[in-house]
Amino acid sequence: MSQDATFEEGGEAPLNLGALDAEDLKVISALVQDAVFVAADMSWTPAGRRFAILLNRFRWEDKGGERHGPERVRSLLVVDEVLRVASQGVPHRDADTILSLLSVDFEPGEDGTGHILLTLAGDGAIRLEVEALGVTLKDVTRPYRAPSGRTPSHSD
Repeated sequence: MSQDATFEEGGEAPLNLGALDAEDLKVISALVQDAVFVAADMSWTPAGRRFAILLNRFRWEDKGGERHGPERVRSLLVVDEVLRVASQGVPHRDADTILSLLSVDFEPGEDGTGHILLTLAGDGAIRLEVEALGVTLKDVTRPYRAPSGRTPSHSD
């Protein structure tokens, strides 16, 4: 009998996770909180029904932070079965503006359809209409020391 992997087991290994329901998506949302990216790192392929963002993800799961300091890693956040994309507060004309991802949520519709809402800092949001929930998060580089040298904080 096999058991599900625990959060702690991902400590030093690259992540490669999938979400097929709202509970799975909560795990991915926690792992991408405070990820940063620029608008140029977003891509939607309507014919392929795929939306992707190349993120600089803070490694919340890292247990060696005391040893080597806070780290980030480049990760791909991919949403499949995307029918439409809408955004608010996303500067498409300025592709170099840094955006910060706060959460990823699922708003269910009928028969497995729904909307995935990517909430950004500063009142920005990206809303993806999906035929079915299918999200993956995959680390694609080795971790690197966070340029700020600090862990993100929301204690304002």
